[in-house]
Amino acid sequence: MKADPFVQARLLELQALDIRLQQIAHARTRLPQIAALEQARSQLQRAQDDVVRAETTLGDIRREVARAEADVQQVRDRAARDQQRLDTGAGMTSRDLTALQSEIESLARRQGDLEDVEIEAMERQEAAEERVSSGTEKQAGLQAEVDRLTRERDEALAELDAEEKQVSAPRAELVASIDDALISLYDRIREKSGGLAAAELKHGRCGGCRLELNPVDLAAIEKAPVDEVVRCEECDRILVRTPAPQS
Repeated sequence: MKADPFVQARLLELQALDIRLQQIAHARTRLPQIAALEQARSQLQRAQDDVVRAETTLGDIRREVARAEADVQQVRDRAARDQQRLDTGAGMTSRDLTALQSEIESLARRQGDLEDVEIEAMERQEAAEERVSSGTEKQAGLQAEVDRLTRERDEALAELDAEEKQVSAPRAELVASIDDALISLYDRIREKSGGLAAAELKHGRCGGCRLELNPVDLAAIEKAPVDEVVRCEECDRILVRTPAPQS
């Protein structure tokens, strides 16, 4: 393949652009904010789950407290009615009064037991409310962290997008200045060689694989016309011969 030496030299410019675009694409997937955000979101999800469980438990306990309060009130009302009957004593025999007094005493013991149950449930309710409160506070803090990391990630991505746009801007014009056949060769090699298709031949060394060319290959390249597109025998990349610096 033949190509003007100046056109071949433009491959190095194109390669530099493509390497930077490749680096930008890689950086986009390796932003530290991405891993940190994933971890923060996982922590937030666990905190949200904890709050849901705590709220469910609190709801169950509140129903227990309500039932205990209702049970205590029922006994109190019954005891109050019995006490009123006892106080009036109207139409009641001595035996009835004794039985009523016994029931009032039994109700008092029952009320005490139920109040103990109520107090225990209320204590558990207070503890559950504290868990919900602290869990909600933790959830809010983690949500703020997720929001912060999201902003930082988006800002970093926006910077990479802007740089990508800036780097890509001259690429189309540069490609248009290079022979179609040479561009096709460049693209094929770049696809199978990890993105590096053209490299400078400098001091007898390939800038792609970094290996020194053997004397036979180097001599053949030196004898080749300046417009001949030469390749590295080791890595198959296009070797761009640049003018030696003037002494």
